[in-house]
Formats: sequence, structure tokens, C-alpha cells
Amino acid sequence: MSFSGEVKEELTKHISASRHCQIAELAAMIHFCGKWHESDGKKALEFHTENQSVIRKYFTLLKKTFNIDIGVSPEIWEKQGRSHTYSFVLDEEEQVYKILQAVKLLNAEGGVLSLEQPVNTMLIKNSCCQRAFLRGTFLTVGSMSDPEKSYHLELVCTNEVQAIQLRDLIQGFQVEAKIVLRKKYYVVYLKEGGGIADLLNIMEAHVSLMEFENFRILKEMRNSINRRVNCEAANITKTVNASSKQIEDITLVRDYYGFNNLQDSLREMAEVRLEYPDATLKELGQYLNPPVGKSGVNHRLRKLSELADKIRT
Repeated sequence: MSFSGEVKEELTKHISASRHCQIAELAAMIHFCGKWHESDGKKALEFHTENQSVIRKYFTLLKKTFNIDIGVSPEIWEKQGRSHTYSFVLDEEEQVYKILQAVKLLNAEGGVLSLEQPVNTMLIKNSCCQRAFLRGTFLTVGSMSDPEKSYHLELVCTNEVQAIQLRDLIQGFQVEAKIVLRKKYYVVYLKEGGGIADLLNIMEAHVSLMEFENFRILKEMRNSINRRVNCEAANITKTVNASSKQIEDITLVRDYYGFNNLQDSLREMAEVRLEYPDATLKELGQYLNPPVGKSGVNHRLRKLSELADKIRT
């Protein structure tokens, strides 16, 4: 099972204790995976998903919230192509009316509002209901990448107004979320590891959050080690290149100018550098008599380099 599937599996087992939170989560599931139709004046509510656990969560919420007991029969599962689509149609008009009224999809005249509009803000005015709504949204239209590979979580909406409501809802918890248009869908996405961790916590997927944080810690440790290794390799390369240039300059001075014509301090510096080609500036300073600091060694080597440049010209 993918990490995204593990998160959904955990969320399907989380049932809010409060009825208003159950309704908020149910509203999200109906808005994003529900359909309704009316035939001969009779309303029917459909629900479609590719995740068996999600439709079982839908049944559980209907039972706990409206005392609608649904027996799961084999006829509910339909295979479409390579994947299974799990579908259920509720056509008991009284039950459908109770559900639509609870999730505020009925207008004053009793007509059914469009499922493509944003969810009624009265359903998500409390923080706990907002968490439940986001939980239901992720279950139906959410997914995330394997945290071992990359950080990416997204919620796919069919229209912009729903995406804007989701983005604003997430940002209300101080989590950065953005919207991108992908073909005909509006995708609300998070790409920062910290933001994804916060959203998992908001949706109350605490086990998945701990697993996600473990991946983050391991990845940050690897990145830190790689940065240190790269930095040390760069420093070694820089030291080797500088040493090679210094030896080249000193050899030129020796062959075309002569060490006997140098000041005692520069002659000693030149001889020490030739004797210890791999030594650092600090180590070279310890070999001089008397010892000299890094700045002093650097000054003498620079003088030798300037002399070599004059010889070349």
C-alpha cells in the first residue's frame, strides 16, 4: 500500500464524536464524490469512489449521523477497466431529504443546490468541523507522494471556487497552500514538508504524521551529511588547486630568479612549501622558524606569486 493509501486507511478509522463534525465530513464526501438525480419527482443520492475503505466510512457516517443502516452487498462493487469503482445509490426519499437538508444542499423552495458550489460556511464555522471537512476532502479527492522521494500533497477540485475555499481553509490554520490549473481541474497543493506535516496533524492522522516525520528526519540527516561531504570535497579541491599554483610559482622563481636572491623569510617559505606540498596554510606556518600564523603564510606566498608573475611578463 502506498503512503497516501496508509493515510486514508487511518483517516477512515477516525470517527468524530460530535454530530456537527460528522456532518461536516460527510458534506465534504458528498460535495466531491456525490451525485444526485431526480426522476419522476423522486430524489436519489449517489456516491462513487475507488477506495473501498472510503465508502465504508461513508456508510459509517450515515449510520451514526442519520441512523441509516446500509448492508454492504456485492452489487455495490463495480469493476471499470483495471480499477474498481465502488458505488452506492440511496433512493429512499425521506433519507435523501434528511441528508441534503443536514449538509445544507436544499434551498428555501426545497430544490437541490449544485454540488459544484462551495460547501455552506455554516457547516465549517468551528475549528473542529474544519478539521473534519478537510479529512473528508482528503479521503475523496486527496493524494500525496511517497515522503521518501518527495514532498507533495494535493486535493483535486473540478472548479475554481471549491479550490479557493479549500486553500483559504488550509491557510486559516497557518499552512501555505497554492492552486494550479491542471488540464480541466483546479489542484490545491502543498510542497513543503512542514506544511504537509501540519495538515496531517490538522486532519488528525497522527500515526501517519509520526511516520512522515521519521522520513523527514532521515532525509534531512542524509542531506546534511551530503552537504558536509560536498563542502569538505570542495575545500580539499580548493586547497589542492591553490597548492599546485603556489608550487608552480615557487618553481619558476627558483629556476629563473634563484632562492639566494630572496629575503630569508620568503626563501624559507618557498622551501617549506616545496617540502610539504599537501600541507594547509596553518600547517605550513608551524613548520617555519619561528612559527607564523595563516595570514603571515598567505602574505609570503602572495609575495612569491607576485614575483613569479613579474618573471612571466
